[in-house]
Amino acid sequence: MMYWFKRKYWQIKNIIKWLPVIWKQYDFDYHYSIDVFKFQLQKQAEFLESDKHNTLSAPQNAQRIRTVIKLMDRVYDDYYGCEYQDILAKKYGENVLNFNFEDCGDKPGYCTLSYEFEKWDNAEEIQKEHDKLFKECQERQEKAHRILWALIEKDIRRWWD
Repeated sequence: MMYWFKRKYWQIKNIIKWLPVIWKQYDFDYHYSIDVFKFQLQKQAEFLESDKHNTLSAPQNAQRIRTVIKLMDRVYDDYYGCEYQDILAKKYGENVLNFNFEDCGDKPGYCTLSYEFEKWDNAEEIQKEHDKLFKECQERQEKAHRILWALIEKDIRRWWD
């Protein structure tokens, strides 16, 4: 009988922990599904790091989960895909990728987007560098995405206590 009360207490506590995640969750974008999965992984890592764990491998599993969460943050924050912006800023200056909206004279209410560097003398060089770096960073981003899900696939069945 006492177990029943403890279980209900834990369930209510669990619902309260989940409320902020559920409150911000929508069904139209996969990012919200990733947020739910990441939150569950964080809770699982916390449990495995606590003194409540039962298996000897729990601390190592918690560390592995934390590594996956860090990689998940980088992948879904587009960390690797946006590195080209920092590289270009270091090489050509902070405002290299600033952009402006310019009116289209022949189409009222419409405008075009142009980068600051397009007005510079070395615009062609910068455009080539931009395109090359963008492609490389997108490839790194895709590689990180594949590695993330390979790690999850490899280890997820071991993440239990």
